[in-house]
Amino acid sequence: MKRWLTVLLVVLLGVCLVVATFAGGKTETKKGKAGAIKIGLSFSDFATERWPVEQALLTKLAYEKGAQVISQVANHDAKLQNDQIENMVLQGVDVLIIVAEDGDACATAAAAAHDAGVKVIAYDRLIKTPKIDAYISFDNVEVGRAQARGVLAVKNSGNFVLLGGSPTDNNAHLFRKGQIEVLQPLIDKGQIKIVADQWVENWEPSNALKLMENILTAVNNKVDAVVASNDGTALGALQALKAQGLAGKVPISGQDATEAGCKSIVEGELTMTVFKDVRKLSPLAIDLAIKFAKGEKVPELKMYKLSDLTLDPKRTGEVACYFLPVVQVDKNNVYDVVIKSGFQKYDAVYRDIPPEKRPPRP
Repeated sequence: MKRWLTVLLVVLLGVCLVVATFAGGKTETKKGKAGAIKIGLSFSDFATERWPVEQALLTKLAYEKGAQVISQVANHDAKLQNDQIENMVLQGVDVLIIVAEDGDACATAAAAAHDAGVKVIAYDRLIKTPKIDAYISFDNVEVGRAQARGVLAVKNSGNFVLLGGSPTDNNAHLFRKGQIEVLQPLIDKGQIKIVADQWVENWEPSNALKLMENILTAVNNKVDAVVASNDGTALGALQALKAQGLAGKVPISGQDATEAGCKSIVEGELTMTVFKDVRKLSPLAIDLAIKFAKGEKVPELKMYKLSDLTLDPKRTGEVACYFLPVVQVDKNNVYDVVIKSGFQKYDAVYRDIPPEKRPPRP
């Protein structure tokens, strides 16, 4: 009898300590103090460069505040993400911070969690339901405006290509809204012609490469500018442009101020990017999560109509939001804005630039 009790205790201990895999998605649990607030992190993917960085930062910040963290990634599978969210609710999370793979599909699980008493924060990407407690992001329409302005500063006429992000990401549509706001007057004048308008599934650079290759073939390389919606898709498109001897000649926009994107800017290929300081978004998310879990009021949140956030007049309800500013970055200010602030490392961005052509080390 004692032997069986010993075996049972060992098994139970193993279950408590395990780092498990649930339905094909990675689950990591980090414990805080006993009885601590439990925060669930749900990520669409880790292929996008920023998400694993922010997952680590969110986990660190939460742990420093004594919270427990459960983290899962859905690998671009919307159904899997819903299953993972339901699983975290069953594990007793107090708050969910969600980077949605699909803002529509995620609404079901998010609303169910909200109805179950779990606070829900849509992180950077909108979840399309009023049954969330906060949506925190950046000024995404301004991101699109900045991208269009950055390209127009170099080329304001001719054949333009639009490369949107993933069609399931509401932000991609907000970027496009901002881009068109700036481009439309020139389109109406006939000064600009949109020769291709494509959406890049999953924001994958390889998909952007294939799309750009096909576009160049279709228009016989007669492309004067590309408005791409993030650094990854821009760098994918640049591979196709480079193969035709057009990299550095055709202006192209980006977003996120990634290491590779900033390196491409100083090398004279990517024209510009949009700097979104995620170092401010992650602390905001954790601060909100702790306040929500404690039942505290959050006066910094402002209500927005869901119809305005989704660009869909049929959507009803309101969502509490907080939006951070963005900065347009090109070769003239990438050093001052991105490098000197410590967002990207000097040696990584300038490693292939001759020493005599580099700015001084900050």
